[in-house]
Amino acid sequence: MSKTNNPLHPFHLAIPVKNLESAKIFYHHSLGCEIGRSSEEWIDFNFYGHQLVCHLSKESPSEISNTVDSNDIPVPHFGLVLSWTDFESITSDLNKKKIEFLIEPTIRFKNEVGEQAIAFLRDPSGNAIELKAFKNMNNLFRS
Repeated sequence: MSKTNNPLHPFHLAIPVKNLESAKIFYHHSLGCEIGRSSEEWIDFNFYGHQLVCHLSKESPSEISNTVDSNDIPVPHFGLVLSWTDFESITSDLNKKKIEFLIEPTIRFKNEVGEQAIAFLRDPSGNAIELKAFKNMNNLFRS
């Protein structure tokens, strides 16, 4: 499906969390997401222009992973494609806040078409989050 002539629209993603207060601390205080509507069972966040809804759940996220560049990449995961500058700023801020990374900020495919910076972390409920930035955003979907 190609929608290259249409503006990018925000996505909506709902994820399970074990504790709403720890989700609020992580997404609002650690990642800087604005809080939207909420109830005793869910809370909305402005996840960098996208709607992320954390739903209270007793179920844990999956522990499935795939090996990519000798790293165990958690599946499922979600994340953001950031500008190079924003990636550096956000990962630096997370390091200062002592947020532990599953995969430390690193560069993949250096000097290749898909050169990108990546980092993985988990929220307090175990949901895997990927932060990435392409050296050239025009290569986001190029092979």
